[in-house]
Amino acid sequence: MAKDFERLANTMDMPPPTPQPNVYPLSWHSHTKKLEEIYAAAQRENWDPAKLPWDTFDPSKYSWEERECIAYWWTLLSVFDASAPPVFAEALIKTYEVHEEDPVRRCFFSVTRDEQNHEQLCGLSITKLLEHPDPLTYEPKTELGKKLRRNAHWLYYNGGRYWNGYKQAVPKYPLAVLFSSFLMGEIAAATIFHQMAAQSREPVFQAAFKNVGRDEGRHMAICMSVMERDYPKLPPEEKSIITKQIRAGYLFLSAVLFEPPADFWDLPEDFIPVQREAEEVARKAGFGIPTYEMKKENWRNAMLNLKGVLDKYGIPFPAIPEVGITGEEIRDIDMDEIIPVF
Repeated sequence: MAKDFERLANTMDMPPPTPQPNVYPLSWHSHTKKLEEIYAAAQRENWDPAKLPWDTFDPSKYSWEERECIAYWWTLLSVFDASAPPVFAEALIKTYEVHEEDPVRRCFFSVTRDEQNHEQLCGLSITKLLEHPDPLTYEPKTELGKKLRRNAHWLYYNGGRYWNGYKQAVPKYPLAVLFSSFLMGEIAAATIFHQMAAQSREPVFQAAFKNVGRDEGRHMAICMSVMERDYPKLPPEEKSIITKQIRAGYLFLSAVLFEPPADFWDLPEDFIPVQREAEEVARKAGFGIPTYEMKKENWRNAMLNLKGVLDKYGIPFPAIPEVGITGEEIRDIDMDEIIPVF
């Protein structure tokens, strides 16, 4: 028998309003033409990681140390890109709960789908390189591989802390705040993947990075379109939240786009030296990981580009001294409630 509930249908002609936030009632308003165009592009440009030219890739021609080092980079990426489907799924649900216009919801669905492709790409690459489906239970063949497995465990531990904070943060913030944090990762990601497409030797990785870079550029356009729509009417209190979130985003995303700062990442003292050693091995093997200086320049340019966007709307930019950017000093970040994604 169904659980008892208050029956209203026989007491009134029309039902009362649905308590909000709730995905009901549904509507299909469309006001932002640019978002319709972006969604149409997402439909045209969808791709399947399994159909990349994997037949051209022979991991056995690499040494086990090279394989473990390249797989480690995919593992590092997976902390961010492979966790993105649930991250964007949470945001997609929020777009329904706050009754965003239809093309915003569809665009966020497309981002969630894209990130599922990126997750599958990480999994395929790791599995083919290591002949094992995950980097944590894999038994390393080399001494450097053993150190990298330890690094991977610490990366996933920190990623779990982020996920718990993200789930707490998303309901608290309006979409205007969320979009600024999303945009931050997309600006930098589009750059790094295009670089890796140009610098990687393997055709399958060239094709993969080209597709991922195109996806990230489209995600950036989604965020920009919503910001252009919403930011002219942003209240002052939300502007200050965005400033803090940008600083938090720098600290979080630096682990994949630069190097992990101690402000957020709880890592062993030898973590960065081990990672640098692995990156150099991977680069010499023809896998196009940017050098330290290239990463730093990428991050600086991404921050300056984001600053240019926020300056237009009078949103103070935080100081990012690590890459030589001055701005508002942020000292009271709650790192358990950060919302940037990659």
